[in-house]
Amino acid sequence: MLQFSAQQIALMIQGKVEGDAAVVVGQFGKIEEATTGELTFLANPKYEEFLYQTKASIVIINEALVLKTPIAATLIRVPDAYAAFATLLTKYQALKTQNLSGIQSPSYISNSAKLGEHHYVAAFAHIGDNVQIGNDVKIFPNVVIGENVKIGNNVTLHPGVIIYADCILGNNITIHSGAVIGSDGFGFAPTADGSYQKIPQLGNVVIEDNVEVGSNTTIDRATIGSTVIRKGVKLDNLIQVAHNVEVGENTVIAAQVGLSGSTKVGKGVMMGGQAGTAGHLSIANGVKVAARSGITKTIDKADSTITGFPAAEHSTALRAQIHLKNLPNLEKRVKELEILVTQLSQKG
Repeated sequence: MLQFSAQQIALMIQGKVEGDAAVVVGQFGKIEEATTGELTFLANPKYEEFLYQTKASIVIINEALVLKTPIAATLIRVPDAYAAFATLLTKYQALKTQNLSGIQSPSYISNSAKLGEHHYVAAFAHIGDNVQIGNDVKIFPNVVIGENVKIGNNVTLHPGVIIYADCILGNNITIHSGAVIGSDGFGFAPTADGSYQKIPQLGNVVIEDNVEVGSNTTIDRATIGSTVIRKGVKLDNLIQVAHNVEVGENTVIAAQVGLSGSTKVGKGVMMGGQAGTAGHLSIANGVKVAARSGITKTIDKADSTITGFPAAEHSTALRAQIHLKNLPNLEKRVKELEILVTQLSQKG
């Protein structure tokens, strides 16, 4: 177990200590559950009440927070507690894995594969012909890397990741367990007898720098050319990215989203869980897509928020929902008017 003092932690995240700088922690905990020897943080004002009750030894808080009462825990003040906590977790994780190195047995590495410095290849990994791997790459058990794959520096492939032939990965990439990169795109041509002929998928997948791919996410290879995940993209678990899709820089996509073939997603897009797109459309930069939205046509307006099925601008969708809610009353009024018209006609 790694242990750090409040002073050491403050140096890591450029914070200021209030309290006992020598107090030591070895674990992390949620602010409402943390115990002695654990570190926690407060970023959301909704949880401030727990700050005065927590048994944590160290709490990271925003420097602007004014305390209502004294606190027993040692505090580390930073400009942004959430960002500082994320930085600390990242450094902690790196320290935990820094001693992983070398090649375990049994594993298979082709004689034509080239590995950089400070690599780690776990048992039962498979590295195919003509693979090129950079420095500081960690390959965990049951990872399969197909022939001609290129991988940059500081890449982590967690257990069970599959990377098909010819795919290209940049630097600073993390791919979590069960993800499949470069499987065939869903391409089938209907024939005269009602069956379907498979269309060979000859392209690849290109993942640029600083990308994270969640567990059991699949990114299909292009029919021709490349399926491209641009730099800074963060993909959650259980996402389907179809052939020839392009996901723009710093886009964030939540779990169970499906991107149909040849969809072009712009920069800085945010997509909520279970949203989906039809194929061959584009989404402009900065668009926010609400969870479970169904996008059936191109979204041209940058920085807009869309929701519903078929997806529309948020304000338009809300008005439609209000009208839909009122339909029973409108139906009742129409029936009453029909009765009234019938009565007036009879009198006439």
